Amino acid sequence: MIQESSKRLVRRFFGNNAESYEKVVSLTTFGRDAYWKDEIIKRIKECNSVLDLACGTGILTFKIAEKFPESKITGVDITKRYLEIAKRKLNPHHKISFLLDDAENLSLDTKFDCITSSYIPKYCNPYILIERCLYHLNPHGRIILHDFTYPKSKPIRLLWNLYFAILQMVGVFVPGWKDVFKDLPKLIRSENWVDKCKGIMERNGMIVEARYLTMDCSAILTGTKKV
Repeated sequence: MIQESSKRLVRRFFGNNAESYEKVVSLTTFGRDAYWKDEIIKRIKECNSVLDLACGTGILTFKIAEKFPESKITGVDITKRYLEIAKRKLNPHHKISFLLDDAENLSLDTKFDCITSSYIPKYCNPYILIERCLYHLNPHGRIILHDFTYPKSKPIRLLWNLYFAILQMVGVFVPGWKDVFKDLPKLIRSENWVDKCKGIMERNGMIVEARYLTMDCSAILTGTKKV
């Protein structure tokens, strides 16, 4: 499974579960998904524009719009059905646009003060992801990446592995989520995205901070462009 390309994984994981995504991600993270996204919001400085990569149904995108109502926000996702659900939530006062595109191939004419993403790093080549972010980032802009991580503590790992074993059994009865619950833990265990992305950001002259959350089960990586 680990040899499977990231694009195939995304399509296989999220090809037919858009309608249930928000409920499932909230339930399976015991509500921590909302907390993690609030932590992302805390790291966004005052800005005029935000690019939200892998925005999905817009959970983070709309939170950003609430905090920064005057900012222009662009949400990008590779999955059409997820974007359709996000667009249904748009109100006239929102300064949000949604774009169907691949974050690793993104080439917009616009640059942004802040680039955010929740759950994208594990699916991407870190060199390409950071290169695309830097290409779209204004001077002194900020990149904020969040995703799952494999906990370092052995007792927590035991609980983590047990929990995913339970989810794998439950997934048989949850339409569209069987493959996710089965193969996602393998991907998380195999990807050290924090150290990889942190190193690339630092080599590009960024000021970088990594913070692990919820017993090291997820992390937020924040990089600020110096010039």
